[in-house]
Amino acid sequence: MNQPIIADNQPKQVSLEEGKKYAFCACGHSQTQPFCDGSHKGTGFSPKVFVAEEGGEAYLCQCKQTGNTPWCDGTHKQFAKEQVGKAAPGPQG
Repeated sequence: MNQPIIADNQPKQVSLEEGKKYAFCACGHSQTQPFCDGSHKGTGFSPKVFVAEEGGEAYLCQCKQTGNTPWCDGTHKQFAKEQVGKAAPGPQG
């Protein structure tokens, strides 16, 4: 698998605790989106581990195509509802 699965075409609002470590799902297979549940095993993907620099509400990417992992950068707007659950298209070139 070269591209992650589009878990959703909108970000997930989450509440983060300052200083806490989180594992962001990078493959799109996790059942606990946007966080990793170990479903990446055998996919070639690894979770993006990060520590929340501040507490509060945040929007995390679920399309898995953001340029600022794990934060949503609006890239999800290019994906239709029908693409959710499918592999993201490869880079355009």
